[in-house]
Amino acid sequence: VLIVHTHGSESYFPDGKDTYTPTDVERTEDKRYNVIRVGDVLETVLKKAGISVVHDRNIYDSPSYNGSYTRTLAAITEQMRKTPSIKAVIDIHRDAMTTKEGVKYRTIAEIDGKNAAQIMIVMGTGESGLPHPNWAENLKLALRLQNRVQGKYPGLMRPVSLRKERFNMHVTTGSMLIEVGTSANTLQEALHAIRLFGGELAEILKSAKSQ
Repeated sequence: VLIVHTHGSESYFPDGKDTYTPTDVERTEDKRYNVIRVGDVLETVLKKAGISVVHDRNIYDSPSYNGSYTRTLAAITEQMRKTPSIKAVIDIHRDAMTTKEGVKYRTIAEIDGKNAAQIMIVMGTGESGLPHPNWAENLKLALRLQNRVQGKYPGLMRPVSLRKERFNMHVTTGSMLIEVGTSANTLQEALHAIRLFGGELAEILKSAKSQ
């Protein structure tokens, strides 16, 4: 598994000890407090389950947000050249849900007595014009994962978002983009969510490998 972060500086609502100096609006390059920290936890969970992981902890949306997917694709391509055994690429993001009036939504599921940020799987189809011929295979894996996680942890998953863009998912049939919480969630809510999600992702990946 390769874990990447196209928008690695995306951060969470400062809370308690998880406070930081923003480097942009709702962003920080401090990897202790942005989505790269979420990737660190997912890496730990997957490795504990016996899955080999490469975690690219580089930030690709700074200093410029534009072109971040292009830069990430170059990094993915190079890493897959170095490690041809990679079968799945997980791109971890943080969502933002803000109304026209400026109200920010915080997505929450209470699991095991703790608040967890909700997670959304984003699936690209390539309908925007960029080649993505095997997108349905990515979707099959995503739906299996969605059903498993939602079955075990009701409320943790938001509906799968099917999008026209391909989001670099053409590189493997195991690629997916996940949005872990929103800018109104705390880092601890995001970390609780990814631990739960990661355990089920590990089981899905191991079952896919055995087929």
